[in-house]
Amino acid sequence: MATVFKTLSTSDVSLTRTLLNEAIPITGTVVSGTYGDLNIKNYTHGMFQSVYDYPFLSSSANHIFDISYGYSPALSSSLNSMNAKKMNMYNQMAQVLVGYDQTGSIRRFDRDADFTVTTDAMNACVFISYTRLLTKDEIKKETYSLTLLSGAAEITIRDRGARNEYRVNSPAGEYGILYTGSLPGEPIATGSGVGLIYYQAGIVVLTASALLFDSVAAFTGSDITGTADNLRSVWIDNNFQNTTELNSTIYFCRASNNEFNYSSNQTYLSQSQIIVKEQDVNKPPQSYITSIGLYSPNNELLAVAKLSEPLKKTPSTELIFRVRLDY
Repeated sequence: MATVFKTLSTSDVSLTRTLLNEAIPITGTVVSGTYGDLNIKNYTHGMFQSVYDYPFLSSSANHIFDISYGYSPALSSSLNSMNAKKMNMYNQMAQVLVGYDQTGSIRRFDRDADFTVTTDAMNACVFISYTRLLTKDEIKKETYSLTLLSGAAEITIRDRGARNEYRVNSPAGEYGILYTGSLPGEPIATGSGVGLIYYQAGIVVLTASALLFDSVAAFTGSDITGTADNLRSVWIDNNFQNTTELNSTIYFCRASNNEFNYSSNQTYLSQSQIIVKEQDVNKPPQSYITSIGLYSPNNELLAVAKLSEPLKKTPSTELIFRVRLDY
């Protein structure tokens, strides 16, 4: 236990923020059911389907994402399969990701994020909800791409230009518009927006009309599990980078020449003599620093930093220790 304390000033403390990124590839072979659909989990309620990277009954399986489908009351019909559940799914996602208008009504998803124009509303949507295991704190902007098979051709959906053109008017945080048809560096075609990506929530919303393997009418007639199966069957590749925000407090612990030259360890003295001086009274006092403790104003130990090896400290030396606390 420490017997000598040194107060840290504001100049001894620094705050830093580091963003760590990890590439996440999700291949079509896994999504389409590599293990004979044993990695695809369906539920009796039928409101969404879960995809795992391994048979989901295995203890080593990791949940990757969920797929669901829903539409606004504008498409409601008693003739549609799972009509009430699809509307509930759409409203649930919309109220969390889009919010409410001035009248208290749930807003509809909009392909260009302009709620003043209703002609671009996405009334029927497929939802891909990625797990926190993959997205971490958020999906990195302008790294998302999803390639699907449309007939004999492939379409790639990207969050083009989202690094500078993302939106912030969502209760769930920042989001960007998904486009098709343009490669990175090419101009974005007018009207090519096909969905939205919510970066902190880790949710992708695609308008059903953009998924050319099926029509909106077929979506309304199929149950949610069937829609998820259709999407997985044309899934070719999916890539993005996640982001982990690492906040750090750095403490510069300074040991001046006249400080910490004596140890608080009881074995430091033997018969009133300092052991490390080897009985030579002419030698200056010395100690070996092995750890640094961070204490509260009430001298309560909060954290301990261990050195890789003991460092010798004498009145002729001064040391500065850089202690980083990550959280």
